[in-house]
Amino acid sequence: MQVEKRVSELVEEKIADRPDLFLVEVKMLPNNKLIIHVDGDQGISIQDCVAISRHVGFHLEEENAIETAYNLEVSSPGVGEPLKLLRQYAKNIGRELGLKLTNGDKKEGKLVEATESSITIEEQVKEKGKKVQLVSSQIALNDITETKVLISFK
Repeated sequence: MQVEKRVSELVEEKIADRPDLFLVEVKMLPNNKLIIHVDGDQGISIQDCVAISRHVGFHLEEENAIETAYNLEVSSPGVGEPLKLLRQYAKNIGRELGLKLTNGDKKEGKLVEATESSITIEEQVKEKGKKVQLVSSQIALNDITETKVLISFK
């Protein structure tokens, strides 16, 4: 069984009684570093990360699922990590996003809505000779190659 698939099952098993938590991704890097990103609708605590790490680590050892030494890292996705799940979009409504689109365009704006198929952002658009206007844009999720939350230090 592929390691990432088994780890995903173990994480889902551990958080099954916590509907506020969700698995974002599992990655096994070439240097034998196993990364698990878990998030929550209100964020995730260090205690939750520790509990998931212990659960996964225990079962991987018991099953001898990874034959060589490895590092296990459980955390929430970092600030610079792209959004991957609709649930992450919903959690970030009201925040500024930077988008890369399949046609090569880039957009920035405040996320105001997220549905199964699209998101809506409010962009500041300035046309020549006019004042800046807030324009609402609906963008299909299929048209987005990357979305990152923009951090403002104002």
